Amino acid sequence: MNYAASVRRFLLERFGRVRLVMFEELVFPGVLEEVVLLLAEGQGPAPTFEVYQARSLEDLEQIEKAAVWTWFTPERDGKWTPALLSSGALDAYRALEEVGGFEQLLEWGDTYLGSVTGNNRFFTLTADEARALNLTKKELRAISPPGSRHLRGLTFSEQAWEQQAADGAAAYLFYPDDYPSAAARDYIKAGEKDNVHKAYKCRVRSPWWRVPVVKVPDLLLTYMDHERPRLVTNDAKVLHLNSLYGVLLRADRRELGRELLPLAVLNSATLLGAEMVGRAYGGGLLKLEPKEADKLLVPSLDTIEASADELRKVRAQVGRLLRQGKLMEAVAIVDRILLSSSLSVSYASLKAIRDAREVLFQRRSTRGKGQCANGR
Repeated sequence: MNYAASVRRFLLERFGRVRLVMFEELVFPGVLEEVVLLLAEGQGPAPTFEVYQARSLEDLEQIEKAAVWTWFTPERDGKWTPALLSSGALDAYRALEEVGGFEQLLEWGDTYLGSVTGNNRFFTLTADEARALNLTKKELRAISPPGSRHLRGLTFSEQAWEQQAADGAAAYLFYPDDYPSAAARDYIKAGEKDNVHKAYKCRVRSPWWRVPVVKVPDLLLTYMDHERPRLVTNDAKVLHLNSLYGVLLRADRRELGRELLPLAVLNSATLLGAEMVGRAYGGGLLKLEPKEADKLLVPSLDTIEASADELRKVRAQVGRLLRQGKLMEAVAIVDRILLSSSLSVSYASLKAIRDAREVLFQRRSTRGKGQCANGR
């Protein structure tokens, strides 16, 4: 539930002028949560909020003389984040969806959480562990190893999965059928001896050792990341655990989506959208809840179809840049194709979008450093 919505309505109805001061830094010693100063006066209703983003407490000295206030009226269930953007950036961002150049990720397919094992240490196995246990191939399922560090490029290929397995990653899920082999029964007994079956997710299912698996996704989506959510084609056709979301594309979009959507989302508008729909967590991490991921603004089907040939030409180059950690260089290439060329976004609008993303990214990163400095 969005509890802030009712608070906002009360403030606008009660007071004649409502001003909010937000800080980029964690400004009060020992306080690890974000602080907002509320300045309210007069008899309501007020037409809108006035918002000022300060870097630190020192900025309060100029609040009456030099502060630049932004007028902001939030949508009914919307977040405060748009209040931190310039009107030019917000208008340019919203125009992309209004003209049909961008749409929500939900239009491409369903986003869902990966399988919950109840105990990854027991249920996920390395190749060496599986061999030592004498488990049969039919009692193992290939998975994207727990975590997301291995998802750096545009695709997670079968070769990449094999390399992960060879390097000792937990690339297998223990998944026996209704008639486990003698080796599997021994492993199950060992799990019971270690009380694995008493973990909540295990004890509420029958049999406890059968992990409910979800559909193999077309795309893998990281939902907890510092830099950006990463969308990767699942060419290895592996299952995923709950450290990732999966995206199952609509049938009429599957072929093109698997090929080009992970490339197309590497644009400044989608990066900005991730900051707007997601939320900051400890250490400056950006997290997308499932319904927030659905709302992520990505290039529309029409936009990608119109630019498909140009995107294919730069696919290899962009993939190399990502593996080298050069995200913004990759984004500049995709921006040129999708935003500047295909959608005719002006230089001023594109710069406003880029600057807005940088403001939100740096704000999140700065607050994350403050949390770490305070011992979190």
